Amino acid sequence: MSDESLRVAMAQLNVWVGDIDGNARQIIEAAETARDRDGADIVVTPELALLGYPPDDLLLRRGLPAAINAALEHLTRELSGITVVIGYPEYEGDAIYNAALVVRDGERIGHYRKQCLPNYGVFDDRRHYVPGDSACVFELAGRQVGVTICEDLWEEGPTAQAAAAGAEILVNLNASPFHVDKQSERETLLAERARAHHLAICYINSVGGQDELVFDGRSCAVDATGRIIARAPAFEAGVFQVEWSPAQARGDIAELPCPEALIYDALVRATRDYVDRNGFPGALIGSSGGIDSALALAVAADALGGDRVWAVSMPSRYTADISNVDAADQAKRMGARYDEVPIEKGFAALLETLGPIFGDRAPDTAEENLQSRIRGALLMSMSNKFGHVVLATGNKSEMAVGYATLYGDMCGGFAPLKDVYKTWVYRLAKFRNTRSEVIPERVITRPPSAELRADQADTDTLPEYDVLDPIIEAYVEDGASIEDIVGRGFAEDDVRQAAGLIRRNEYKRRQAAPGPKVTHRAFGRDRRYPITAVYGDL
Repeated sequence: MSDESLRVAMAQLNVWVGDIDGNARQIIEAAETARDRDGADIVVTPELALLGYPPDDLLLRRGLPAAINAALEHLTRELSGITVVIGYPEYEGDAIYNAALVVRDGERIGHYRKQCLPNYGVFDDRRHYVPGDSACVFELAGRQVGVTICEDLWEEGPTAQAAAAGAEILVNLNASPFHVDKQSERETLLAERARAHHLAICYINSVGGQDELVFDGRSCAVDATGRIIARAPAFEAGVFQVEWSPAQARGDIAELPCPEALIYDALVRATRDYVDRNGFPGALIGSSGGIDSALALAVAADALGGDRVWAVSMPSRYTADISNVDAADQAKRMGARYDEVPIEKGFAALLETLGPIFGDRAPDTAEENLQSRIRGALLMSMSNKFGHVVLATGNKSEMAVGYATLYGDMCGGFAPLKDVYKTWVYRLAKFRNTRSEVIPERVITRPPSAELRADQADTDTLPEYDVLDPIIEAYVEDGASIEDIVGRGFAEDDVRQAAGLIRRNEYKRRQAAPGPKVTHRAFGRDRRYPITAVYGDL
């Protein structure tokens, strides 16, 4: 081993899919910071940092290979005084590789192609990429440095291959999406790989929101014994350093936040990036005075600033006065604009219009959902007029069982709470109030109600959420059968009701707004079920 110290800078970047020039600027700025501020020997960027992740079928655009090659030429010329590892898509003939390029002072000194291509959950790498098969190891400051990319670390082969090629330190480029337990899984894996092959590992991850995914960063490093020696903060872009010397390895170790803080900050980060990068001046929220819209409003105001958030209360004949009071109170606390737009006249007019068609049939969900659709139409009209994106406020429990109105409260361009169970909505609301009390306490303590008919409660239709949510989690995230879930102690009637609703409402979810993944398995690209299917008790 060398007697020299080796300083590795982990560039935890918030890149934007498709913004090749902007991403290249971020890489240059990170390299200059690492070189000039930290005196680093090497800076490592995340997986596909030059293009952004996941690019999906953007990879198939005919002009993309030339744009990528031009950006790589530019980076190779501009970067000096430091070794830089750049994640990018490589085109060779008809093949596309998920690759990394190592450059130093105008020279390309190393090249790696990702070998393990995940094709599960949110990942679809085999749709586009061809696997590589060779190690990349290069010399730096008297040490042998190996390169791998993301999934390569989760499989044994590439790490063993790098170690066999002489690597002492492994840098692993990642675009690893967040879910609440992900960091413990990562660090456990890093420790196992480090001990098995007696090499230090630097794990560099992206940060930021990208449609249904949010990347938490938390880049980290372990020494050859598996001991954590550096950890970057969650959801914060920056350049973070770890140093290896003959005497010791060292870096700053950010604390691991509580689950509530992680999920809340994930929602804020995802919402900010979605709204800003899609060019919306602000966000519109139907503010009902209930817990879901209250949490969505808090997330939006924390993401964008209260001055860019517009809360709209749309009361009907069934809306309790305290709902309007609480909605107005929260908007004031968060500095958001607040307007009250009653829907009674529109509701009465539509009931009259439909009267000859409905005849003497008793009122049911048709009349209830009509109110929700009026509200959706009003919000979308305001969005058209003023440009703000509508944030749908539904949660994962509702999306699972279809307790939401298609073209009503499901209207919107983004759904911050889409992967948040109802029981977690309450937990997150209480957590947010520990930072500053912005959600009125009565909103948290009132029984949940859609307020679409007199004296309505969610439990009129559904089991209590502390029963329903674990059933949904078992069925959706664990893939457990009805028999398995009943065996865990749940009433069979409740399990069959929930499973049946989940199956029947796939068509609604297929039309729902995107929202950030925070659990192990989210609706959307993480769970792809047919709309028309029969699978009984499976």
